[in-house]
Amino acid sequence: MAMLVGIDLGTTNSAVAIWRDGAPQLVPNALGKELTPSAVSLAKGGQAWVGEAALDRMATHPADTVTSFKRMMGTAANVTLAGTTLTPEDLSAMVLRSLADDVEAATGERPTAAVITVPAYFNERQRRATRRAGEIAGLEVKRLINEPTAAALAFGLTDRGDREPFLVFDLGGGTFDVSIVEMFEGIVEVRASAGDNRLGGDDFDEVLVRLVEPMLAKNVEGREALDLLPADRRRALLTLAAERTRRALSNAEAAEFTVVADNTPLTARITTEAFEEVAAPLVKRLRDPVIRALRDCHIDVRTLSDIVLVGGATRMPVVRKALTRMFGRFPNATVHPDHAVALGAAIQAGLLSGGEGLEEIRITDVAPFTLGVDTATRDSHGRFHDGIFAPIIERNTPVPVSRVERFHTLADNQREIAFGIYQGEARDVKNNVQLGEIKAPVPPRPAGEVMVEVRFTYDTSGLLEVDLEVASSGLKRNLVIVDEDDKRNQKDIEGRRKLLEKLKVHPRDEAENVALLARAERAYEGFTGHVRDIIGGMLTEFQGALEKQDPRLIADARDSLARLLDEIEANPPV
Repeated sequence: MAMLVGIDLGTTNSAVAIWRDGAPQLVPNALGKELTPSAVSLAKGGQAWVGEAALDRMATHPADTVTSFKRMMGTAANVTLAGTTLTPEDLSAMVLRSLADDVEAATGERPTAAVITVPAYFNERQRRATRRAGEIAGLEVKRLINEPTAAALAFGLTDRGDREPFLVFDLGGGTFDVSIVEMFEGIVEVRASAGDNRLGGDDFDEVLVRLVEPMLAKNVEGREALDLLPADRRRALLTLAAERTRRALSNAEAAEFTVVADNTPLTARITTEAFEEVAAPLVKRLRDPVIRALRDCHIDVRTLSDIVLVGGATRMPVVRKALTRMFGRFPNATVHPDHAVALGAAIQAGLLSGGEGLEEIRITDVAPFTLGVDTATRDSHGRFHDGIFAPIIERNTPVPVSRVERFHTLADNQREIAFGIYQGEARDVKNNVQLGEIKAPVPPRPAGEVMVEVRFTYDTSGLLEVDLEVASSGLKRNLVIVDEDDKRNQKDIEGRRKLLEKLKVHPRDEAENVALLARAERAYEGFTGHVRDIIGGMLTEFQGALEKQDPRLIADARDSLARLLDEIEANPPV
């Protein structure tokens, strides 16, 4: 049986864990440490260093060393180290391979498959890039799991009980995620996720460098020595010193910022107060994703049972103070901020491999971004505006999910209709991520007479199936969007598609809803006056919820209508 591991592929540090003896266990690296820096360094002769050794070379060989490449995942950016050009996927694969080596050294068995964590707010390009990195490293990527979801698993496993919605606040070295999670009857349900892929501990280091540079300039001799260094080496020295100082400020009111240039030490004393002042704009950016996640799942901040901290950057007092003010309470720091994500990935790996003690845990997640198509609209002056985003599956919709929307032709005698498939939140599709395109011929008719249905069906693995049907002709088109470099075989994809096929029923056609609609119609016909008006109003609300295709809205509206009918039938008005 293939060995399956859980990996937290982080911006600053990475970690690997396995499910063993009924619990997740972190695997230490060759240095005996549970965290491996996400750093890579190359030499001219082809020798490579990964982790702590690479980080040590940052100060002496900055041009041949790179960190924070997770921020480049899903982009066309390349990095050249010692004359070798590498993609972000190549660099990530080197870290993943190093973690696999550590597992083999510790267990005697080489892992062949992995569950890898990604920020909840990674888009499809970034997720595909992460999957490719795993495959380059020789690992079959069984599942990508959102980092806050993994952390919630680690938090929930220690609790083992039902829990009202809680918030996972995940601030790492390069990314920020927030998720609202609920646990009940062995189900870990993610209600909403939001985040910022360009906000993390690295940014706090950056403002710390800007704060300290004028202070260092007072030491003229030292400043001259620093200025004589190559720009990349000077930058590396300052950044490494900033990270050390930031960590020191987590446990003290002041810390020394020290950097040595040409054997000349430069020192500046940084207080927590000064750091908090320059970091204020970054702290302010933490609020928006929190508010967006709460708004998307319609949860009041006062009803949250816990605020769970994940990610090394949450150790900063400036962050914890901001959270205490934001939520009106102290956050929960019982979960190890650096270990939770890897441990949660190992739990997911255990679930996939039938790990002992995990058979009763199930996970539901949400779509991190809105999925939709490009459309055109006509303004009051008769002008067309194309490239307008029309959502079909809204962000934070529980997955797997299937949604359908109707569209019409815009021009007389139009012979073809085409839709670009996009992921994002912007109104203009040019600012979103294009995933594909689907088109079909349509019969020439006056504008607006030809109607087409576009259905999106999306699962937790990132498979998106698009179905297009022309109502008047019955013509159908189908598009399956998966990673073009995805090495999973066609049989696996077909199996996933068959599972999704069960979702392709509009809620109004589901037996439970059809029966309730028929019951309400009969009740409406059986009464008159005020009672009929009440039934009619509730019936309209239920039909509106069905058209929204939101399972929670439908369930609430169905329960309300059923209770009303029960009450009327039990105590019919005279």
